[in-house]
Order: sequence, then C-alpha cells, then structure tokens
Amino acid sequence: MTTTTTQPIGFIGIGLMGEPMVLRLLAAGFQVHVWNRTPAKLEKVQGAGAIVHQTPATLVCEVEVILLCLANTAVVESIVENFILPNATAGKLLIDLSSIHPETTLRLAQCLLEKGMGWVDAPVSGGTIGAAQGTLAIMAGGEVVDIAIARQVLRPLYQQLTHMGAVGSGQVTKICNQMIVSCNVLVIAEMIKLAELSGVDATKIPQALAGGFADSKPLQLVGTQMANRTFEPIKWHVKTLLKDLQLAVDIANQQKTAIPMSGLAAQLMQLHAAHGFLEQDPATLIHLFEK
Repeated sequence: MTTTTTQPIGFIGIGLMGEPMVLRLLAAGFQVHVWNRTPAKLEKVQGAGAIVHQTPATLVCEVEVILLCLANTAVVESIVENFILPNATAGKLLIDLSSIHPETTLRLAQCLLEKGMGWVDAPVSGGTIGAAQGTLAIMAGGEVVDIAIARQVLRPLYQQLTHMGAVGSGQVTKICNQMIVSCNVLVIAEMIKLAELSGVDATKIPQALAGGFADSKPLQLVGTQMANRTFEPIKWHVKTLLKDLQLAVDIANQQKTAIPMSGLAAQLMQLHAAHGFLEQDPATLIHLFEK
C-alpha cells in the first residue's frame, strides 16, 4: 500500500497534540477524518476542513490508515478493542502516536495482524510547539513496509523519524526519552529555586547557560516559565510525565534492573500530582521546592 495526500486518513484523539497535528496534515493536503471523545474539541479542525465522525467505527471503515493520539494505555486499548478490531480489514494500517505500555502495544498489534492489519507505534517528542511547527522527533517500531507508509503520512509532522526496530520498540524508546525529560525538568526546578534563594536572578539562568553542557530545550522553555512563574497556557501535563515514569518503573521491574534516578522522579512527580497539579503544566514543579 502506498499513501498520497489524495487518499483519506483517519485521526482519533484531538487534544493538545492532536489538534496541531491534524491542522498540519490538512494544510499538507490530506483529507482527514476525525473523531474525538469530546466533540467540542473538534471545532477548530472541522473549520479547517476535517471530516467529523460520530463514532470511531465509521471512521475506520472510511480510511486505510488510522492515526491514534490518545491519553494513555487504557484509552488506546479501549478504542482498538471496541472500534478498530471489529472493523479491521487486510491492508489497513494503524499508526499509534500515543505513549503507552510496550506490552499492550505488542498484544494489540498481534490482534490486528491476525486480521491482516499492520501496526506502527510512533510516539513523538517535541510538545505542542513541535506539533505546530512540524519539528517533532518520532521514534517508530514496526515492519519496514509499514514504516515506509508512516514516513509518508507523518511527513508534515516531523523533523526526524527513526525506525527503532520491531513493534514495541518505539514505545520503549519514548519511555527512555521521558526518563531524561522528567529528571531534567525536576532538577531544573530545584536549580531555579536554589538560584533564587542565593540571590541570583533566575530569569537569566536559561540565557546564561545557553550553548553550554547544561543547556537543553526543557531549560530554555520550562526553566523560563519556572523563573517567571508563568504556567499558562498549558503546553503539556504533569500527568503525562507521571504516566511515562510509571511505565519506566514497570519495565525496569520486568527487566530486573534498577533506575534509581527515574524511580525518585516518579515519586516526586506523584507527590506533585497529589497536591492538585495532575492536569497542570510541568513548569508548576517549581512549587515542590517553595518554602
């Protein structure tokens, strides 16, 4: 199967990341069929030309390639088992942009394979800014022929798409990514507070460290937000980092290895979430270190 912008594609999950992705796909000329659990979130993409469905089942029947961008493992599992599997036909392809458990990915992919339908796990990194600008990093797992199709379909969204190996390897790679990001954001928060308590203008820290070994995208974006106590608009969620850290801990247990830094990060993220910040931007992690 080859895919061009003249062929319709489906997109399920129009949230913080899904909306800018769909807008870029539409701008690239794709005919995009969409469904979202909350219909109100479809207004912008519908206005840009997306075709709205009342149920995922009708969407699956209309397209050959279905993209998912959903909140967690349970939601992906529900959508696949209740709507995609019953309507799966040979030759179709599912591309999962969500970040979910690799074991669930393997199980669901096998179920689709039995019906002749392919699976590519293609979680992304780069946040809403990367989604809007088409500069995402995508780590993909799947068969070579399916990866080739994913490269074509996702081209408006990424700066780099790396084939990591078989189905599931994309999800493992994304969890590795989130281990680094989460630990980075936490140490940025404690560093910003330490600088402030020491009489340093923390708003200058990102500029001062730019280009050095301590520099990073989280430092420039989240560090600036923390120093200025700017938490709106929400660009991503504490719950996302917490979910992925918990996946990391689970996988480490399965592999009988230790991840002490990420394990501590998971505990601190859980503590922050328990204080009412689950749905907030990770920049609010600065509050963990407030007196």
